[in-house]
Amino acid sequence: MKKQYLTAKEISEAMGVSESKAYGIIRELNKELRTEGYLTVSGKVPVAFFKKKYFGFEEVG
Repeated sequence: MKKQYLTAKEISEAMGVSESKAYGIIRELNKELRTEGYLTVSGKVPVAFFKKKYFGFEEVG
């Protein structure tokens, strides 16, 4: 089964930012999802939504 969510560690590695910055990105994206009526998981963001918001994203590993 394909991975559905990215963690802060995976985002930090993929984008070359600190984990604390990655958590901030996750909070921002999850806030946007909640305003659109979606349920979110703390500390993770859906892969599909992350790909939509960040051009050129390639999954690590």
